[in-house]
Amino acid sequence: MNFFDISLLSVSLAMDCFAVSIAGSISYGKFNFSKILRMAFFFGLFQGMMPIIGCLVSNIFSDFIFRYNHWFALAILAFIGIKMIVESKNNGDNIEEESDNKMSPYGSLGILFLLAIATSIDALATGLIFVNQGNLIYFAALIIALGSFIFTFIGCIIGLKVGQKLHFNFELLGGIILILLGIKIFIEHYL
Repeated sequence: MNFFDISLLSVSLAMDCFAVSIAGSISYGKFNFSKILRMAFFFGLFQGMMPIIGCLVSNIFSDFIFRYNHWFALAILAFIGIKMIVESKNNGDNIEEESDNKMSPYGSLGILFLLAIATSIDALATGLIFVNQGNLIYFAALIIALGSFIFTFIGCIIGLKVGQKLHFNFELLGGIILILLGIKIFIEHYL
């Protein structure tokens, strides 16, 4: 694999982060640089770590990873999406109060951790690509992490801008998007 191939891989893996960061930040309401940076850092870190882990444990867990990764992603994203939908019903359309909502990926480290895992499960499986490529996995992981960091950061900015301009229950929309993303990952596994 060359730099161009790894960069394309990085962009493709970052698309889940991009979609989730838009969905998660759309209901936040206020710009908070440190929280955007935290989300981008978590997503980038997990996307970068997972290929290394996948490469290291490829012989032991490769069958398990390929068999069940789509189920894990679906379960995590559906769980968080459903919780966001329930919270949106409890909070109503009061956008001012939603800015402190704990279901926003900004509000809870636990939710952010789960989202980082859910969006990086595919990256775990990509570690298998680098099994026979020596130390290239570390360079690839760095590029993958950087790509996910950048796309997450951009996604948060887009989500915040859209959420500030429109008055709509975006927490409900964000929950629906997360569920649909989980379903998409699940279906792609079988195609």
